[in-house]
Amino acid sequence: MKVAIVGIGWYGFRPNTKDVSFREMMFEAAVRAYEDAGNINPRADVDTFISCQEDFWEGIAIADEFAPDPIGGAMRPTMTVTGDGLQGILHGVMHIKSGLANMTVVESHAKPSDILTMRDIIEFAFDPMYRIGAKNIHFLAGLEALKFMKLRNATREDFAKVVVKNKRNGLKNPRASYASNINLEDVLEREYTIYPLTDLDISRFVDAAIVVVLASEEIARKYTDTPIWIDGIYSATDSTIELSELGEARYMKIASKEAYNMAKVNIREIKAAFVDDTYSYKELQHVEGLSLSDNAVKDLREGEFERGGKTEVNPLGGHLAKGRPLEVSGLSLLLDAVEYLRQGVVDKAVVASWRGIPTFTGVVGVVSR
Repeated sequence: MKVAIVGIGWYGFRPNTKDVSFREMMFEAAVRAYEDAGNINPRADVDTFISCQEDFWEGIAIADEFAPDPIGGAMRPTMTVTGDGLQGILHGVMHIKSGLANMTVVESHAKPSDILTMRDIIEFAFDPMYRIGAKNIHFLAGLEALKFMKLRNATREDFAKVVVKNKRNGLKNPRASYASNINLEDVLEREYTIYPLTDLDISRFVDAAIVVVLASEEIARKYTDTPIWIDGIYSATDSTIELSELGEARYMKIASKEAYNMAKVNIREIKAAFVDDTYSYKELQHVEGLSLSDNAVKDLREGEFERGGKTEVNPLGGHLAKGRPLEVSGLSLLLDAVEYLRQGVVDKAVVASWRGIPTFTGVVGVVSR
């Protein structure tokens, strides 16, 4: 059974949305998604609902209590995924493929502007096993960036090229609050946040909500003549910090291999990749993990990842241009892919999310039109 994206809606992508609550953001995104899906009625047309959220980000215990009402799921089958939005899409695909539902809605939202203790929450993610107690929450990314530089003979200039590319690509994206027409010197001259990364190498947080409507092939064709198909999707988690290979995105290698097998796709067919670039070096690491390049640093230098290149990587800016909306991050990349496919720029694309420091969890999806 094939699964399609028949509607998608978003709200926010601003550093601060003080005029609305996270529930109002969810509602606004849902209204847009249902309209995009052909003006469906969630109370009558949707079989199951999935919300992706985490109590620590919400600042509310049992935060999923707030999920049903804003998305039309009150008194309806609603489940919560405490993870990235693309993990929610994976669950939605399973709902439909298993016959549990014909139409499923996946929602994720983030309001980091409300979080007063962001550093403490991220540091808490290392407890109780690691208790490293670093004063800089990006220290693990700095270590891994150095390891990647050693493994791939990469330089700070290479990381800066990723930043410049993505921030310039974001100028074409209305959601890109941090897009900018910058150059390499602008990046290289900044003070280090943690060596070898400057603040421009690190994506900043934004508030956002995204709602995606999934449907079986039979139902999808009733609502749209141009569905976006989810050909394959898979999630993988590597081991702990002590046992993982820093510098290598093994979770991405595992997830992409299985997603490609499910999609029965030849890697050469993929002309666009929307990958997690929370840190500039992560884009290069993830591209290699996706087997889209044997040497991402070399291909970057040769312009292979630019718009119109051999494989366009984050042609709408990625997190470095749009900002990182916590658990919405995977859906943010998926939204870019859906828009790019609808525009007819490419016929097939890969979406790859990462749940962020200090996790080793990634999801890979292959989508086509």
